[in-house]
Amino acid sequence: MSQDPQQVIEAQRQDWNRVAAGWEKWDEMFDRSMAFLNHRLIADARLRQGQQVLDLGSGTGYPALLAAQVVRPQGQVVGIDLADDMLAAARRKAARLGLSNVEFRTGDVTTLPFPSGSFDAVTSRFCLMFLPEIPKAVAEIARVLKPGGHLAAAVWSAPEKNPYLRIPMDVIKQLIELPPPDPQAPGIFRLAKSGDLMGMIQQAGLSSLSEEEFVADVQLTSGREYFSSLMEIAAPIQNLFAKLSPSQQAEAEKRIVQSVEQYRRGEAVSLPIAARFVAAVKPT
Repeated sequence: MSQDPQQVIEAQRQDWNRVAAGWEKWDEMFDRSMAFLNHRLIADARLRQGQQVLDLGSGTGYPALLAAQVVRPQGQVVGIDLADDMLAAARRKAARLGLSNVEFRTGDVTTLPFPSGSFDAVTSRFCLMFLPEIPKAVAEIARVLKPGGHLAAAVWSAPEKNPYLRIPMDVIKQLIELPPPDPQAPGIFRLAKSGDLMGMIQQAGLSSLSEEEFVADVQLTSGREYFSSLMEIAAPIQNLFAKLSPSQQAEAEKRIVQSVEQYRRGEAVSLPIAARFVAAVKPT
């Protein structure tokens, strides 16, 4: 039996609030190592000065903060996320950057509180695959876009192309039996397959579709830094790790660190990631 969407949303709200402090702690490292993702979304959304922009699943602020820098001074950005503790960190970052043209609101992206045709662009980084009702969210995106407005979204691609995400899952599965994931349930790789998100966007009436798998790597100083950071920010991985006994957790940590160190290149560890970028336009 499928879960009630509101129960899913509430569980996710609790999960992401729980890891908000970790995201703020590791903020500088992740902003630096993931900057190319933010810039790609801003480019795909064709952002320019004076526009009105909506960012879905803003978390601790990106790409909303970058968007605010691009569209200022007249342009405005609104970022929405379920977890207010995450958004509190985003607000602090905006204040440090001197950005007065960005606002962060707590809310559910499947029921957007804006009139139709409110935004020149909508961006979303690693949010849509966690939603219990993705087609409903995509229909809302289409509704709030102005004619000619752009959507730019990033979701994770296939697990075999994402050692950065896959390693801890593989190790945990070596230690305990986990049920196979429901391909239709919210999760990290829910939209990993080519055409999945594009098909939903097309159904919502958007056009000029493009989809590209973008492969890169995330650099860290060591397997130990990887483990420490991931376990403080990745709510889905935390939930799996909690299923292990204390002795299994110690063994899992050792195996994860060893696996990550196999990707060492000189003084850094370079872990491959693969994201799927989808862009579309609302017809005029």
